[in-house]
Amino acid sequence: MDYLEPCQYSSRLIEKLESLDTKKTLDFDLINKAIYWAKKYHSDQKRKSGEPYYSHPLEVAYMISEHKLKTDVIVASILHDIIEDTEVTAGMIIDNFGWRIAEIVDRLTRDRPDSSKLTVEEILNNAYQEKDKEVLLIKLFDRLHNIQNLGAISPEKVKKVIKETLNFFIVTTMYMEYKTLEQTMYKLCCDNLSIDYPFDNELEFSESKSYLDFLEQSCSHQTVSQVFQNVINQLKNRE
Repeated sequence: MDYLEPCQYSSRLIEKLESLDTKKTLDFDLINKAIYWAKKYHSDQKRKSGEPYYSHPLEVAYMISEHKLKTDVIVASILHDIIEDTEVTAGMIIDNFGWRIAEIVDRLTRDRPDSSKLTVEEILNNAYQEKDKEVLLIKLFDRLHNIQNLGAISPEKVKKVIKETLNFFIVTTMYMEYKTLEQTMYKLCCDNLSIDYPFDNELEFSESKSYLDFLEQSCSHQTVSQVFQNVINQLKNRE
């Protein structure tokens, strides 16, 4: 495989970035280098759908571009799984892409140098505590793309993913004040559980406090970190 050869995913991403980059602030050399790395190091991996694995980080970068048109964020989104799923190390990313990109990717990586493995909640907790909204942003769109493509996994795994999304990720969309993303995620959760979406329109959704009530009730029945409880309390007070 020629990793430099454009593919449908990389071409779509680059075209999108070029159309958005009216102020010419993006470093396309670095972005294309990240695409090359994603293709090279994820080359033998497949999504459960059968698509090449690198399609996933490229699609995540595509979605993020409309919310954060910044080279470091685009590159980190393209590389967000590369430490966890390949032989690439944080040191290699520092040497080739710089410290900040390596920091973002490392904060998104579940597998730690001491052989422990972070949960999704712990990754989000750490990002909240570090006030790293760029990590939160990438993690949100990583999850959005994943719940858009749950057809190839077992019903039990679907339920686990949706429960995580409801309990942790939609809270994050609210914290980041991404109302449209919040609504989209909530609707996808309903669709994947084959339950009726309870709102008729965007206005009804935006005026509803029922989801925060659900979160508060949900947290009372399970162990949720104090960080998440604090975020939920802040959101309740914001309303």
